[in-house]
Amino acid sequence: MTHAMTAENLFKDLKQMPTTERQKFFLILSTNAFRGEDMSHEQLFGHLKGDNFTAQEAAEYLEVSMSTFRRFVSRNKLNPSSTVGRNQMFAVADLKAFKKALRIAND
Repeated sequence: MTHAMTAENLFKDLKQMPTTERQKFFLILSTNAFRGEDMSHEQLFGHLKGDNFTAQEAAEYLEVSMSTFRRFVSRNKLNPSSTVGRNQMFAVADLKAFKKALRIAND
């Protein structure tokens, strides 16, 4: 008897995956899984809309170094949505808007 993977189970597994492995997974996914398909950001990442990212995950999402990310935070260009212990959490919606603003500023 085989066990079918559900989207919910896959998502739970991805959240538990180490960051470096998650990066590898999304690289494989982006280079192989959607060849020839024109998928929007919303189609790929819409399920994360209400989530929060750690500072490390947020820096990876923005494709900047941790020092650059920390500089954004210290200059109040980005604000954490919450704090869990000593860890600042950043809302995905805020990061998406900031990433879009960065892209516009760099054009």
